[in-house]
Formats: sequence, C-alpha cells, structure tokens
Amino acid sequence: MTEVLGTVLPEGWAASRLKRVTSLLNRGSAPVYVDEGPVRAISQAANQPGGLDWARTRFHDFSGDPRGLKGYLLPGDVLINSTGTGTLGRIGYFQGHPDGAPCMADTHVTVARVIPAKMDSRFLYYWLASIPFQEYIYAALVVGATNQIELNRDRLGDAPIPLPSLSRQRVIADFLDIESDRSSILLDKLRQFARDVDEREASLLGRVLNSDVTEVGDALPDGWGWVPLMHLTDQMRPIMYGIVLPGPNVDDGVPIVKGGDVAGNRLNLTSLNRTTRKIESAYARSRLQGDDLVIAIRGSVGEVAVVPQELAGSNLTQDAARITIRGDVDHDWLRLALGSPVVTGQIQSRVTGATIKGINIWDLKRVMVPCPPRSDQKRLAAKIQDEIAVHRALREKTERHAIVLAERRRALITAAVTGQIDVTTARGVRVP
Repeated sequence: MTEVLGTVLPEGWAASRLKRVTSLLNRGSAPVYVDEGPVRAISQAANQPGGLDWARTRFHDFSGDPRGLKGYLLPGDVLINSTGTGTLGRIGYFQGHPDGAPCMADTHVTVARVIPAKMDSRFLYYWLASIPFQEYIYAALVVGATNQIELNRDRLGDAPIPLPSLSRQRVIADFLDIESDRSSILLDKLRQFARDVDEREASLLGRVLNSDVTEVGDALPDGWGWVPLMHLTDQMRPIMYGIVLPGPNVDDGVPIVKGGDVAGNRLNLTSLNRTTRKIESAYARSRLQGDDLVIAIRGSVGEVAVVPQELAGSNLTQDAARITIRGDVDHDWLRLALGSPVVTGQIQSRVTGATIKGINIWDLKRVMVPCPPRSDQKRLAAKIQDEIAVHRALREKTERHAIVLAERRRALITAAVTGQIDVTTARGVRVP
C-alpha cells in the first residue's frame, strides 16, 4: 500500500520525490528590465490562476543566445511562485510565448522540468496544484515569517509525488485538460457577465450623476458646476496619503489600509495589516475617521470605499488616500460620483509610472467633478441606490459561482491525480 500526503494510492501506483523526476528544479535569474528587449521575463505577477498573463510580463535586456540564461524556459516547464504571502505556491504551465519569443523565469519563480521517461509535465502541473500539495507547501516547504516567506528549494525537491505509469499519467492529464477547459469557459462567461454589470453601472452613473457629459468643461444643467475634488472635502482634513514605510505586520499594532485593501473589500479589523504604534504616531494627520472615503492611488487606482466606524483611528499607507467629505456635500452622492465615467476617466488619464502605476495627490485633488446643487445631490444618489444594490448582489452571486467552480476544479484535480476517481470510466477509454 503506497500513501502520499495522507492519501492511499491505487494498486500499482508508486511514489517518488520531486527531485527524482525532474532534470531542473531551480529559480530563474534577475532581469534587467527595458521597454523593449529580446527576452520575455515571467514574474510571479504574470503567473496567474487563470494561466500566464502576458500583459504582465516585461522585457529583459540581453544579447547572445538566450538558451544559456538561468531560468530559460522550454515548453512543458512547470512554474512555481516561490515568495510572498498570497502568491507563493501558485502553479503555472509554460507552453511557449504566443509569438515564439524566448522567455525566462525571474528569481521569484521556480522552474520544474520533468524527465520525460518518468513524468508527464501536465500530470506534475496538476499534482502541484492539488489540494493536498498546496496545503503541504505551507505546512512543510515554506521558510521565513509574515510577508517574507519563501519556498525552500531543498524541501521542495524532497516533496512526495504520486507516480502512476506514464500512460496513466497522460490519460489523467488529458482528462483534466478537458475538464479544465470546460471550467475556463464557464469562468470566462462569469467574468463577461460581471463586466456587463460594470458597464451597465458605469452607464447609469454617467447618465444620472454626470448628466451624460463626457469631457471636463462640457456644458452642464442649470445650477451645476465643475468643481475640483479638493473643494468638496474638509479643508481641515485635506486629501492625503499615509505611512510611507509601515514595516512588518504586528499583531497588536494600528490597522493600516493599503491600496489593495480598497479593491479587495478588506476594510475590516480582521483583514488589515498593522503597524507599530511608534511608526503610526508620526502620521497622526492621516488617521481615518468613520465615513471617510479611501481611494486607491497605487495598483488598483481609483477604487473607492467607505471607512466603517470600527476602523476609526486606523491609518493609511502611501498606496491609498483619505478623502473627508465636506459637511455641506452629500456623502452618498460624492462616493458614487467618484465612480462615474467622467471622473474615473480623469483619474486614469493622470496615472503615471512604469513598474508601479499611481496618481499623485496633487493631481487627485484637481480632478474635476460635475457638481449639482446640494438639494439635488441626495435626490440623484437615492435615484440610483436601488439599482446599484441590484448590481452589487449580481456581482456577489457571480463571485460565489466562480468560487464554487474553482473549488470543484481543485477537488476534481485532487481526486484524479491521487487515483480516487477512475478517469478512464469518466472518459469512456481504457488505459493500456
């Protein structure tokens, strides 16, 4: 009886170690980034759950034969994100660049290249993505603390793998390829539905809150005016970002809001990182109050959220900015207006930076908002609140469906690569 990570394998299956079925198990090399170059560098950011995102790759400045590069990739290589909470352990599969360009992995990505006589690369990809192996990564293969964690290469090499016959590996991989394609099609449909909801909401916001204007300076209805964002905020608490170097996360510190927390719906005490009280005390001016707005100014630039009362006294990092709304401006209206097309268009047009994109506070303060009279602000906000709530419910339902679909895919992968289901019966074929 052969067992791998607590699962008893079928009769005839063996087990091995990752280092015994790979000819290469190492990280790539540090790229020298340029705007245009001969080699594509694949980072952790490019290795996404849905596959390699080529838009997130960058060019490496290199002359000579790229095959000599450490981390040079061949079709069939398996990629393992190897550093950082939230990204470590993500598995990718390299099939070549769409245009045939040479590619390399950077120093944060481990390349696993199988020995073809022992292991099918797709089977390895699916095993590494399975539930037991993903749990094993964090239980046994990670070193470091907090966000400084990384994958230990030696431990990774000793990691156990199930080893059915090559023919069975291929049939299992073929089955999972088909099932994964089906899941991908459904996920694409869910994503398209979510995009349609977003477009409908943007159209609604533009029609109601922007009076259908599309450019700054366009004629507005009587009583309306173009007003800089900074003139709609409390002058005693101006628009500003927060802590530049918050340091490592500490359990008993002050909660801090990062740019990613705004888009990620993480504005609660249990989700936020914390900085020391000593570091935070130097940034008292950027502390948050309940009902403040926070806007992401780096990363997911333009995302806006309301600060809940439980986060009063928390602070920001330099990736997010605080907006305290003036007392004579309707809070619901301005929050919605910041998501309307004519406002988000200005914000995106002022984003700068290559590696880290963001908008500076000077530009953010001067974003022009089509502003109705106070008496109309509340009415306009109320007019669309119900429909916005419907959109929110649709998004949440779509997200739940996507989560269930992803969980089903992981469970199916796990069952297949550990022999808990007979994929030959499912496919109607026989393994020779």
